[in-house]
Amino acid sequence: MRLILVDSPEEVRGHFYPLALSRPLWELRCGFSSLGEKLAAKVGVSDVAYFVADYMADAYRAKVDRPVNETSVLEGDDLFIVDPRIKADSFDVAGSGPSEVGLDEQGSLLYARVAKADLAKLPKEDIRKFVAAAKANLPNVRPALPMWQYIWDLVLANSEQITADFAAAGRSGVEGIIEEPSAIRGNKKDIYIAEGATLHPMVVLDAENGPIYIDERVEVHPFSRIEGPCYIGKDSILLGAKCREGNSIGPVCRIGGEVEESIIHGYSNKYHDGFLGHAYVGEWVNLGALTTNSDLKNDYSNVEVMLDGRRSINTGSTKVGSVIGDHVKTSIGTLLNTGSYVGAMALIMATGKPLPKFIPSFAWFLEGIVTKGFGKGKLYETAETAMGRRNCQWSQAEQAMWDAVFEMTAPMRNKAIKKGRRAMLAR
Repeated sequence: MRLILVDSPEEVRGHFYPLALSRPLWELRCGFSSLGEKLAAKVGVSDVAYFVADYMADAYRAKVDRPVNETSVLEGDDLFIVDPRIKADSFDVAGSGPSEVGLDEQGSLLYARVAKADLAKLPKEDIRKFVAAAKANLPNVRPALPMWQYIWDLVLANSEQITADFAAAGRSGVEGIIEEPSAIRGNKKDIYIAEGATLHPMVVLDAENGPIYIDERVEVHPFSRIEGPCYIGKDSILLGAKCREGNSIGPVCRIGGEVEESIIHGYSNKYHDGFLGHAYVGEWVNLGALTTNSDLKNDYSNVEVMLDGRRSINTGSTKVGSVIGDHVKTSIGTLLNTGSYVGAMALIMATGKPLPKFIPSFAWFLEGIVTKGFGKGKLYETAETAMGRRNCQWSQAEQAMWDAVFEMTAPMRNKAIKKGRRAMLAR
């Protein structure tokens, strides 16, 4: 059997922007791993293929060792096509069996189990035609399957998911090095230190309220405190960090200051003091010293987030911090409002007060307004430099993807730039 993950259309993927601008939904993370890894583990297959938006296909193909947008995978074996928004823990549909198509209340595909014998009925030159034909020709059912709806859902579920992932991993104990003096609170069985990880003296591990998993080659500097549930990814460094509960960090991150209930993708830096709470941070982000976000309103009401720069969405939670896209750079002293959206490739200069709740992708936020700045070329140069510092390459495929994202996000950005020009004229 072959598992096929098909990315959602733009109107659905927009619920997970700005993180989903540069990756398919199954590459989003919660707990130890990505949504795609959890689905593959739940289904119990290693044969996986992907269909992504055309603009990111070449860049994504360079990152994975499995087929991307190759229609040849639609033949030769039983297929299990799955919407990546399905929560793996609750996905109890068998991957093998007679053909069946699961649809939601709107008639959108949740999954399609296609037996090899039925493949001849379906066109294979295009994944969208294949799915449409499967819905029309195979038995339909209407299952009730829990789904991820918005990007902040992953943040709010992260503590619980870390605990579940720790139990599933089935590991505890110290294979790395803990230098003395150290302090461990809670049950030592709820702590795992992987081989190659090093904890310097004066580090506190507090597993009283949840497990702690420190992955390979992590380095934790003195005076760091790590509270469970927590996952620290491979090759990350904590520098005197107050790592509160509910964090998934890394790989290859540099983290200092205070971080609480946040997901930080790989290769991002929050090196200095400042608070980050209930946030989702992309890759190649650098948060300048004392960059801080609010994650709780003064009146304790539900936080609202603008994903499109116009319409506020009630998150249903009193605790939501920031969603920060890939390659964002903030200056020292940046203050992010509750429920802030910072688009990919944005460059932020502090104003001494909380920033607007929506900053579009590729924006240069200078002197309190959105501007064109020095353009996307300069942002690309910075991205190439940052990636080179971690021995990663900025490729032509990567740039082509970001060129497409630049065009996709132009309407919101141009509107903000015009507003900024009017504000400058009025000064």
